[in-house]
Amino acid sequence: MKAPDMWRISTGQGITVAVIDGGFKLDHPDLVGQFLPGKDFSGSSGGVGSYADGHGTEMASLIAGTGRSVGGTGAYGLAPGAKILPLKINNGSVGGASPTDFLDQIGQAVTYAVDQGAKVINISQGMDEVRFSPDDVAKLSRILAQARARGALVVASVGNEAQSGNPVSYPGGLPNVVGVGAVDHDAMVTSESEQGPQVILTAPGMDIVAACAADTGYCKSHGTSDSAALVSASAALVWSVHKDWTANQILRVLINTAGKAQDGSVRNDLGGYGSVRPRVALTNPGDPGPADVSPVPVTDPAPSASPSASAASSAPSSAPSPVGSPSDVAVGAPTVQPKGEASSGSGGSLPLVGGVVAGLLVVAGVVFAVLRRRKAAVPPAYQPPVPPGDNPYAR
Repeated sequence: MKAPDMWRISTGQGITVAVIDGGFKLDHPDLVGQFLPGKDFSGSSGGVGSYADGHGTEMASLIAGTGRSVGGTGAYGLAPGAKILPLKINNGSVGGASPTDFLDQIGQAVTYAVDQGAKVINISQGMDEVRFSPDDVAKLSRILAQARARGALVVASVGNEAQSGNPVSYPGGLPNVVGVGAVDHDAMVTSESEQGPQVILTAPGMDIVAACAADTGYCKSHGTSDSAALVSASAALVWSVHKDWTANQILRVLINTAGKAQDGSVRNDLGGYGSVRPRVALTNPGDPGPADVSPVPVTDPAPSASPSASAASSAPSSAPSPVGSPSDVAVGAPTVQPKGEASSGSGGSLPLVGGVVAGLLVVAGVVFAVLRRRKAAVPPAYQPPVPPGDNPYAR
């Protein structure tokens, strides 16, 4: 991934990424100073800083963690210079959430994020398409179209149920959303990552370590939630350098610089247009194209809940299994996570050993491998970022 090289060019500074999730640990050492004043749409008590699980904290960490904790060896986000706008919804982790309320709260949060000037909106959340009424879906679709028209880029996970019927997850399966799937260490799409025309990009989604609400402060997880957060952070990195680009141009560059499928296809329902490579997007972005033309269709109807036979059969037979069982449990959460958290992967807390997180795979050490390459060299040791000038992130 060569994150230190990227951070010499951009840390995402000047970009606000809204994170719509179930609550946030605002005082985590790796996230202190990264949160803007947020808003609670959940209707539950406690405000944005209350949470039933660590999912929202993990997503914020993957995007903008500073790594300041544990003597400067904590969890770095991919865009540590960006700011997080925390927006809380009821994702089912507190008292359950009706499908109508779930989509309605997401819609309210998206509108608020755009009003607050957020360039990127991350939604690592999802419920199955079949649970929603056409009216609820149409309402959110209009809001998403408005957000895109006003210049925001909405990124969402596509879900982790490829082996359980591959149902389309909303909002990740809706138009005007960048649907994100997950790849493993070998840049192969994970067996849990859902497939279909809604997949636009992929990103690492296996053995991801991030700041969370566990006692140790760190969790390891997997799933398309993590992948969506890394795509959101990638967009922030590029947008920080090219502030005059539109959402269409940012997305086009991320697509054009993505690692492509081994079969040479422009896109497929397994991995979309490829695995995001922000370092390439920063160093060799190419032509961003027209500002007012989307690089992907945005007027097509949302995909059907019934996956196509071709999509279901496109996964390679050697596709690796995800770490642990594909559940939606984050550290500190109840043993059974409600369906509203369908896009998150399972997580486990990591012990602190001698002041260092055991087995810590900070985002800076994750390899964004090219899909056409089966293996990627992993650097022997993590190197802290060294951007020029005053650097609050370097040890």
